[in-house]
Amino acid sequence: MPDPKKVPFKPSPLALAILGLLEIEPMHPYKIQQLIKKWGKDEFVNVGQRASLYKMIARLLESGLIAEQGSSKDSPYPEKTSYALTNSGRESSRAWLLKMLSTPRNEYPEFPAALSFMMVLRPHQVAEALRLRLQAVQAKLEQLAENLAAADQIPIAPRAALIESEYAHMLALAERDWLEKVITDFDAGEIAWEPA
Repeated sequence: MPDPKKVPFKPSPLALAILGLLEIEPMHPYKIQQLIKKWGKDEFVNVGQRASLYKMIARLLESGLIAEQGSSKDSPYPEKTSYALTNSGRESSRAWLLKMLSTPRNEYPEFPAALSFMMVLRPHQVAEALRLRLQAVQAKLEQLAENLAAADQIPIAPRAALIESEYAHMLALAERDWLEKVITDFDAGEIAWEPA
């Protein structure tokens, strides 16, 4: 039965990553951040700001999804508190995973929002911006392909460990193809308007 004193928690990618890593063993926040980066999960989970990580851990702790496991002091570094997954945290993270895997939701990315207001600009400005985006997407595709090829060289890395990179690669391929078509249409004058 849930503890009525615990604060309800809204799932997020960062919270899910923290709970997922704590499935392995109790950890301190710095180790959590380093593992997310080392395993390339920072492409999908924003851990760039350590303060955000600490705030999320505080919220998970307050919600009863994690608990303090103990502290250690590695001289000359400050004391580190490790956190462990609670039974409630384990149940919540697994329920979140199933829902996130099975249910599409609007995530409100910037690019479609920008596309919906592109007519504020001139067509040649939009076409140039899309050319720049295409270059960035092609560079991202190359990086993702390198990462996936490198993972293939590791005999113990199961496909499941990098499935999100495979997904990102397929999305980037689709975006590249779409951008190429739209840029061609701009160049042919098939997409045009008069800015207000």
